Formats: sequence, C-alpha cells, structure tokens
Amino acid sequence: MHAHQVFSSIDLFHGLPDEEVQALVGIAISKRYQAGEHIFFEGDACTGLWILAEGAAKVVKMTPAGRQIVLATQHAPSSVAEVPVFDGGPYPASLTAMETCTALLLRKEDFLQLCRRNPDLTLKFLAIFGARLRHLVNLVERITFGSIRQRLAQELLNFAGESDSERFLLPETHEELATRLGTVREVVSRNLSRFQAEGMLRIQRREVEILGRDALLAEANTEM
Repeated sequence: MHAHQVFSSIDLFHGLPDEEVQALVGIAISKRYQAGEHIFFEGDACTGLWILAEGAAKVVKMTPAGRQIVLATQHAPSSVAEVPVFDGGPYPASLTAMETCTALLLRKEDFLQLCRRNPDLTLKFLAIFGARLRHLVNLVERITFGSIRQRLAQELLNFAGESDSERFLLPETHEELATRLGTVREVVSRNLSRFQAEGMLRIQRREVEILGRDALLAEANTEM
C-alpha cells in the first residue's frame, strides 16, 4: 500500500487536506522489519509517532522477573506509540514485528507541528487514548482477577467470533498465546488439553472446534 493510502486509511488522519497528507508522505521515514525484530525498545527516548503500514506488530512489556506480557497487537494500517509523543517520556513498552512489516516514522517535532496546524487532530487523539486506556483497564482486570483457564476460555471464544465459526485455525502458537496471557507455553497446552478432555473442544494440530460453547462461556465468566 502506498504511503498516501496508508495515511488516508487511518481514522486519525481523516479530514486532513490532501496537501497535508502529501506533506506527511514527504517527511515520513520508511523502515522495513523482519519477524522478531524490534521497532523500538521499552525505555528508548521517543523519536516520534510510528505508523504501521504493512504487516503486524506486538506491544510488549517486560516484567521485573524477565517475563514478557503482550499488551496489544497492532495490524496495519494503524498508529502506534501516541502517548510519549505528547507526554515527553520514553516508550513505555517495546514494539516487535510479528511478521515482515513496514513502519513509517513521523518525527516528534514534525508531528507536533502538524497538530498545531490542525487542532482537530488533538481531539482525535483523545479518542484514541480513551480506547487504549479502556483496553489496558480490561487487560489489568483479566490478569489480576482471572485465572489462566478463564482467560484462555475467553480467548478461544474471541477467536471463534473473529472467524465467525465454531471451527477455526488457532491464529497464534501456544508460546505466543502464553506470552499474551502472561503465562508459559506448558500452562496453555495443559489447559487446552483439559478443555478437550472435558468435551468443550476438539483440537487437531492448529484446528480448533468448539463443541461445548455454553460450558466454555461459563468457564470464561467464572467469578474468582
């Protein structure tokens, strides 16, 4: 996708005059990353706003014990790391490519100048910040109050909803799913096996079929 199309397809930049979009294309720095490469690291000084133009990346937080927790996954086209552009702090988490991807960097001062020329952009950012905050609050709630079994059940229901079918291919490896849920691969594999033994699922390699939706839903909604 051409850079002009990328900017035009992101809600944040809707309504910008075409000459402003073209100016963004002219100043954006394009970089290519392979799966597993870091686009930026937690604690790095903020260089600017990142736009994911192609591919997908994950926002990762490292715990003091050295474990990774995936805060979010971002799919192109989307903006990433908006908060430090405004608050002046470092990147609060790392961004890692999940597959081959292209990212565009808008340097901090260039982007702030754009906001000064287009005040409506600031209001759009407030909406983005609100959505991100709600996501993080929900994530904290799941990690704090939900068991791994409960969170895994909810993720399986989410995957089924995204595929619009009770039968779907698991979009992540057990390792990737464990990282996002804040646990280890063995725990995810063990609980998937238990769900299958209890008749909730049928699993064949990466193909999953939900056999007992009500039971899985009850598991996801279990009060701690």
